[in-house]
Amino acid sequence: MSYPTLRLHPRKEESVLRFHPWIFSGAIASFSAPVEDGDLVSVVDSKGRPLGTGHFGGGSIAVRLLSFDAEEVIDRAFYKRRLEAALRLRLSCDLIRPVDSSDSPNTTYRLVHGEGDSLPGLIIDIYDRTAVVQAHSLGMHQARQTIAEVLWEVFAEAGDPVLPLEGIYYKSETTLPTRDMRELASDGFLIGHTEAAPIYENGVRFTPDWLKGQKTGFFIDQRDNRALVAHYAKGRTVLNAFCYTGGFSIYALHAGAKRVDSLDSSAKAMYLTEQHVALNFGTDCPRHHSVTEDAFDYLERMPEGEYDLIILDPPAFAKHRKVLRNALIGYRKINSIAFKKVAPGGIVFTFSCSQAVSKEEFRLAVFTAAAASGRKVRILHHLTQPVDHPINIYHPEGEYLKGLVLYVE
Repeated sequence: MSYPTLRLHPRKEESVLRFHPWIFSGAIASFSAPVEDGDLVSVVDSKGRPLGTGHFGGGSIAVRLLSFDAEEVIDRAFYKRRLEAALRLRLSCDLIRPVDSSDSPNTTYRLVHGEGDSLPGLIIDIYDRTAVVQAHSLGMHQARQTIAEVLWEVFAEAGDPVLPLEGIYYKSETTLPTRDMRELASDGFLIGHTEAAPIYENGVRFTPDWLKGQKTGFFIDQRDNRALVAHYAKGRTVLNAFCYTGGFSIYALHAGAKRVDSLDSSAKAMYLTEQHVALNFGTDCPRHHSVTEDAFDYLERMPEGEYDLIILDPPAFAKHRKVLRNALIGYRKINSIAFKKVAPGGIVFTFSCSQAVSKEEFRLAVFTAAAASGRKVRILHHLTQPVDHPINIYHPEGEYLKGLVLYVE
């Protein structure tokens, strides 16, 4: 099958030759035929030498390359190869642990992480027997039914410990890059049907909400970091700021924290947190308290030494580089308050999920906050996303989650 050909300006092929999957609009010299958003295109260098095949988009990222083999056809067989490879990776990491085969079951994981699984623009999360598919490009949106059918087939054929799917839900109304594209999307089941039900994450129970929740219904990317919180939480008084659905709180309670206060400005988030507390510990858990308040205000007025473990996991302060300065000010401010207020010998877990903020920029913001606090601060761990959110070594932009664990004297 032949696709319209996109020719690059001289010397604009260098990043593609290094296997970076994005081609920016300024690199394009010409088209062999008219193309529209979502179309598959073949890419060649200025001399006509083939470079690969990908989805065209009208934004600054003009092409997301699916293959660096210009001869490869993007069809059902292509998607099946990619999905099977993604599943093999998760199996090799012992991520999939059904309830009846493990004392620490794990039935939720990310199956496809965009560029990290050589499928730019596509996210697939698995919640037990439900798959949630999310498109971040019009090309993937247009391929959604084919992807769902192949995904259903791959899981049906996989065998233990992979469970066949019962529903594939499409959730892209808020993730496609333009308003016109978002108006094309309609969330709903592509195949089968399931109802929200508790899943297991390292033996801990949560209920994802793919209908109304953020992202695909749950923040899978903090799984390993939640487990590390559990390692430090026993006997401590914990503040989980920006708690959303309370993931860190539940792990801390399971680990034997003396007290856990979950803090969020959203009443809905606090309701979801309390539902997760009840799911794991019953309706009466005297060690847990919910606080519905702005995190900055609460941290400013709380007494010094109130907590000896503070978790700062705010929403993305910077969606793009244009607001980077304000985001870094926010990270410096929230961390400076935490360093001043945490008890001596306390632990601070601090995160940034802003892709626009680099590891170096985030670390500098935290360093500046530590210096402003006047406390002695040491780094215990550098944190990132888990293995089911793999980072393509040729696409460092995929490393969006950054975190530090700090000991404060």
